[in-house]
Amino acid sequence: MSVVIDPAFDPVPSLAEQASVRVVTGGEGERGTAVARFVSSEGELPDGLGETSRDALAAAGFTGAKNQTLALPGARLQVLVGTGDGIASPAQLRDAVAAFTRAAREVADLAVDLRDVLAGSEGITAADAAIAATEGAILARYRYDALKGDPNTVALGSLAITVAETDADRAREGVARGLILARSASVARDLANTPPRHLSAEKFADVIERLAPEFGLETEIFDRAQLIELGAGGLLGVNAGSVEEPRMIKISYRPADPEGHLALIGKGIMYDSGGISLKPSNAMHAAMKFDMMGAGSVFSSMIALRDLGAKTAVTGWLMCTDNMPSGSATKLGDVLTIRGGKTVEVKNTDAEGRLVMADGLVLATEDRTIDERRPDAIVDIATLTGAAMAALGTRTAAMLANDDDVAAQLQAAADATDENIWRFPLDHRYREQLKSNVADLSNIGGQYAGVILAGLFLNEFVDGTPWGHLDIAGTMQSESDDLWRSVGSTGFGARLLAEYAANFAPSASAREGA
Repeated sequence: MSVVIDPAFDPVPSLAEQASVRVVTGGEGERGTAVARFVSSEGELPDGLGETSRDALAAAGFTGAKNQTLALPGARLQVLVGTGDGIASPAQLRDAVAAFTRAAREVADLAVDLRDVLAGSEGITAADAAIAATEGAILARYRYDALKGDPNTVALGSLAITVAETDADRAREGVARGLILARSASVARDLANTPPRHLSAEKFADVIERLAPEFGLETEIFDRAQLIELGAGGLLGVNAGSVEEPRMIKISYRPADPEGHLALIGKGIMYDSGGISLKPSNAMHAAMKFDMMGAGSVFSSMIALRDLGAKTAVTGWLMCTDNMPSGSATKLGDVLTIRGGKTVEVKNTDAEGRLVMADGLVLATEDRTIDERRPDAIVDIATLTGAAMAALGTRTAAMLANDDDVAAQLQAAADATDENIWRFPLDHRYREQLKSNVADLSNIGGQYAGVILAGLFLNEFVDGTPWGHLDIAGTMQSESDDLWRSVGSTGFGARLLAEYAANFAPSASAREGA
């Protein structure tokens, strides 16, 4: 039984319109534009503030602390943005522009002058500054209002970025890249914010099949009957309690003369009740529409690849179903057979993400479409464990890898996008805890080291291929507006994976082990 969807509903409204971002070398935009004034906690005030003094600002409660804002009304709205000791990195600039954008929420047209920022920091190039400013404004103004009759929000109409003449060309390159990456993050947010009734696995496949050709991507959709043929027992087992069909969505990006092959695996649990191991609270259940964010981030990263000029062939495997309790649901103690024949005893049906991912990982290792070789690396991304949130909070994702080159390249992409990750050890001393009396392994281990145990489980299915794992459970949502992270889905991973794929270089171990 399929849910009837309103045909007017668009689950990816971010593709319908894009703000205009332009680089200028003088002036601050037309009258009516809101202008950012970056103010440090000490030193002279920037030009354009007239007779305003430090004492007057202090009386208004403005000290110049990082990302503090104060709006000065007038014919042209001026927003003071505190920079503390100054802006020393693209991440700090992204935050500052986001703070400005939120303070000017009623104004459609914005302007930022980056000349002093670039002159005062050796660590920021014009291109990186333009990327950060573009992303900061677009992502801070993001709102998911596709289902509201009266959104009552002001969309970002334009952003003018002022730089010196000598920096203009590089800044324009940065703007172009920033627009591509911000679009990816916005689409990932759209998909994850969409209610599960409006975005089943089947509907998600339809959306991807419709959009993929616009971005130079090819798709292949696998329904339940085809998944049975493939022996995808993990995905089928998780789907067993649902009235909605599962889908595996294979997405291919194939540049001319590819310089490598990367596989991306995304967890796409469209709604996770926990299955028979039912989740305990309303708040937890309400957040479980975000449990498909791994799959959403993989697709959203791949729509950027052609425009970023990626030279690596990329194959995405999106493993999509909901996880529901019913009379036909997988029970605790059931044994599932993963693609390739390995058996798994299900000791907790709420540890379902690793089951669907296992099928995708095996299929990725079998892929020989590029040079008759297996992929040079596999990266999976999933909202996988509460243990990741317990360990790292809501601003940093967990990363595990069996290959140092993969880990280093993921870290570089995380640094570039300010989507923070922290590497956990793939400690094989814990592998003993995944043993089963009736199957090859269990889907959970002991009470502790949940992030590592989940990583060890997934590592069982990569057959020695260089591999990295991103656990984004903690970073999947923001409960309030937080600089460029808007309330709801963060879209975490879309920009990170796009940067990773665009700059991917096969490791030596990948070439040796092919």
